[in-house]
Amino acid sequence: MRTIWHNPKCSKSREALLLLEERGEAFEVFKYLDTPPSREEIVALLGKLGVSARELMRTKEDLYKELGLAKVMDEAKLIDALAEHPKLIERPILIEGNRAVIGRPVEKTIAFLG
Repeated sequence: MRTIWHNPKCSKSREALLLLEERGEAFEVFKYLDTPPSREEIVALLGKLGVSARELMRTKEDLYKELGLAKVMDEAKLIDALAEHPKLIERPILIEGNRAVIGRPVEKTIAFLG
């Protein structure tokens, strides 16, 4: 079963959702802003993505700058920030089993779906 971490306000996220719908396969939509992921879920996601917490962050988001996260080098603190402020999580994210991808640009979503 595939899961998409989705933000309906994001055009790239809507585009990835449409691709999933067009394929006619079963998938689950996780609206991570409505139900923020736990710290443990974020850590698990980072493992599936094979990226650091910073690579999962929307570094151009005003909140990123307001929190001074560019100066934070401690991975645990960055994970805490993602858990506390899910708006900082890059989107869309597609997950299947033990693998995941940040679907930006859309070509990454297409490649992931095979």
